[in-house]
Amino acid sequence: METQDIFIAKPNSLEQVNALKAFMKALKIKFEITESDSYNPEFVAKIKQSKEQYCKGEYISVEEKDLKSFLEL
Repeated sequence: METQDIFIAKPNSLEQVNALKAFMKALKIKFEITESDSYNPEFVAKIKQSKEQYCKGEYISVEEKDLKSFLEL
């Protein structure tokens, strides 16, 4: 039986990486390893810029009751 569940682990050391690999192999669980920087660099830059703008107070706050008119829906 195969499930559609996906688990994301974020090991903090090489020892943890090796332990996770050994565990998965021992249980014959298929796994793949991806780079942590797999996001599009342009997307990451936009998110960082948004965080900076928020910290500087450069944002608009909208009440829930005004959301439809703000979005022009």
